Amino acid sequence: MSATAKTGAAVKFDAVQKSYDGESLVVKDLNLDIQPGEFLTMLGPSGSGKTTCLMMLAGFEPPTHGEIYLDERPIGQLPPHKRGIGMVFQNYALFPHMTVGENLAYPLKVRGMGKAEIKEKVDRALAMVELSGFGGRRPAQLSGGQQQRVAVARALVFEPNLVLMDEPLGALDKQLREQMQYEIKHIHENIGVTVVYVTHDQTEALTMSDRVAVFNDGKIQQLSPPAQLYEHPQNSFVAQFIGENNKLSGTVKELAGGIATVTLDTGPDIAATAVAVDRAGDRTTISLRPERIEIDPPNADVTIGGRIEELIYLGDTIRARLSVAGNDQFIVKVPNHGDERALSEGTDVTVGWRTSDAHALDPVAV
Repeated sequence: MSATAKTGAAVKFDAVQKSYDGESLVVKDLNLDIQPGEFLTMLGPSGSGKTTCLMMLAGFEPPTHGEIYLDERPIGQLPPHKRGIGMVFQNYALFPHMTVGENLAYPLKVRGMGKAEIKEKVDRALAMVELSGFGGRRPAQLSGGQQQRVAVARALVFEPNLVLMDEPLGALDKQLREQMQYEIKHIHENIGVTVVYVTHDQTEALTMSDRVAVFNDGKIQQLSPPAQLYEHPQNSFVAQFIGENNKLSGTVKELAGGIATVTLDTGPDIAATAVAVDRAGDRTTISLRPERIEIDPPNADVTIGGRIEELIYLGDTIRARLSVAGNDQFIVKVPNHGDERALSEGTDVTVGWRTSDAHALDPVAV
């Protein structure tokens, strides 16, 4: 399997809705196009609708309304086993009474392949996940990370155009989880299969994906590549859910040339990039990433006074918690260059940032 040989499958959700009780919608009017060979992650908190979308695509749940297409063919009436989709779950779902090789051979046997072809595909799949020589072991003889690799290999062994992954790394410890993120990403790059991945872990989504669909309350709040999602959130939910974020509340005083002048509830007027505000008088929450802020900056578009409340040494950075404009949870990440002037708790400082790094979004409680 290679990226040139496999182009993946295109997926389309067309006005898809899902209700379990006939009243409340878990998924609301979902329209989503997933490109062939794309790694798309559905990211969101519990109950946001992301897993339900995956289950509808797999065929385990029917849509209440709308249609799902796979390579331009509607699949609403197609049972799961006829959709040709690979699946990877959090609990591995391996057959404990079978060897690793038998687990991988199973989906090939049910498709009627011959012994020679099965052996060739199983060997290739094991090599892909760096488990050559493990075919004779039982799942219980493997570590959690090895079992998850077998689960990934089993999902890919019959060379599907589409693979669905539902929180596949949730049971692994932090170090192994991070290792598997890169391994799955590299496997995807090598074979070019379309992957739809569900997680509530933002770091996982940013690390692995071509695009991320951020879900909340049954709707996609933003669909963007990882960098755009982090650097340019389109609303306050995305800004809060993706990465660490500072909030300053106020009212738009003036709007001109894409820049909002905002009168802070506690503090002066400051400028911010207008993202989710329309006119003067709108309430807004300004979003600021901690690493975009400097303490006592030599040059900054916006400066404001603050007080250092707490300092935490993190090795590569120093995490400073300040009180700024009435927000006593204002975080600044200071790079540890070893020659920085000493910061002291309880001292008054000036903080500053570029106008382009401050985003005027919809109002939320601070």
